[in-house]
Amino acid sequence: MSDETRRPLLVDRTPFPDGLDERLHAQFTFLVEIDRLKTILRQSPLAAAERRENDAEHSWHLAMMVTVLAEYADEPIDVGHTVQLVLLHDLVEIYAGDTPLYDPAAGVDQAERETAAADELFGLLPEDQSRRLRELWDEFEERRTPEARFAKAMDRLQPLLLNWMARGGTWRTPGVTADDVRARKAVIGDASAELWKAGRQLIDEGERRGWSRSGRGEQA
Repeated sequence: MSDETRRPLLVDRTPFPDGLDERLHAQFTFLVEIDRLKTILRQSPLAAAERRENDAEHSWHLAMMVTVLAEYADEPIDVGHTVQLVLLHDLVEIYAGDTPLYDPAAGVDQAERETAAADELFGLLPEDQSRRLRELWDEFEERRTPEARFAKAMDRLQPLLLNWMARGGTWRTPGVTADDVRARKAVIGDASAELWKAGRQLIDEGERRGWSRSGRGEQA
């Protein structure tokens, strides 16, 4: 991408001094640019405040969940590798935006938007790191390893916990039923039978309490 056509970067506002090591310049540029992640709002409500969480908060929470819940993985996982996956997985939303889980229309072009964003964002790094981080992002998306499957499970379990604390949260999205929630969260079971059992308990109890609609036949 030429300088004339590239997206304006945050570092353009306060350029680094001349003479800065070229590799460090690229790395610093990337690290400053991903500060944008703190501005990308998700749909999930926080448990501790009356507002929605942002992507950076979400990614941090997933890293903590991997650290705490790794013992429930059905297959042995490398915790450090899995933490890398969850920290990286939503960076593309800096350019692609958040895609709500219960909005099928918004997800139609999600893969294309996020792939283009990955090319652009990871391309800011030195070539070796650009390739490595892109490989990690692809690994998460394809769920081809035990670590990626567990990372995806955490990505689906975390908002489930927040929605429970909010007594419904996004489960109350118009047209969404408890069956839809179960279908969207079932991927948790690909990595952990025990965590999916617990997740189903929360969804079932939320349905019983009226925090979500019962049955597909009641969709708007």
